[in-house]
Amino acid sequence: MNYFVSAIGTDSGKTLASAILTQALKADYWKPIQAGEPTDSNTIRNWLGDRVKVHPEAYYLKTPASPHYAAEVDNIRLSINNLKCPLTQNNLLIEGAGGLLVPLNETEKMIDLIPHFKAELILIANVYLGSINHTLLSLEAIKSRGIKLRGIIFNGPDVKSTKDIIMSHTSAPCLLHISEENVIDGAVIKRYAAELKKNWDELD
Repeated sequence: MNYFVSAIGTDSGKTLASAILTQALKADYWKPIQAGEPTDSNTIRNWLGDRVKVHPEAYYLKTPASPHYAAEVDNIRLSINNLKCPLTQNNLLIEGAGGLLVPLNETEKMIDLIPHFKAELILIANVYLGSINHTLLSLEAIKSRGIKLRGIIFNGPDVKSTKDIIMSHTSAPCLLHISEENVIDGAVIKRYAAELKKNWDELD
């Protein structure tokens, strides 16, 4: 099964959530479009080591910017039709770049990759002032396109009222809440992966 990790915005903790999901689901990891250094693929390797198969990026762009602009700088045109999932017998965890509506070119957006890869979406929702609005807008975009939302992972302070109002607008479950951590290492990821796997299995 293919799972696509996206978020309500940038710097959302997608890579941390992807590492947790990759370990919990015994999945391969793939970042199809990388813009700038350090690469998220290398971060995953550093956290999970030999426990995970990391597939090479389809596009590596030098500028840390929106993919459409980073590609323009590199004189490359991004196209969904040029992207094909790597072959694997495992679950495949696909990490997007930025938020759902980040542009790839004049007509295609990050969200368009999800049906292209025949994936289910896992949405990362940060908890901050304004995150309710950003999350509900993301849920509207997901619903309007008929995308299968496997679940939501919250990242940040545990604010019950924020989580409650967001969850009241979707039938998808909360898969995990990632707290603010001073240090991120393999042990932290392993702890969250065990919690996520338990929640995941209870939903199946």
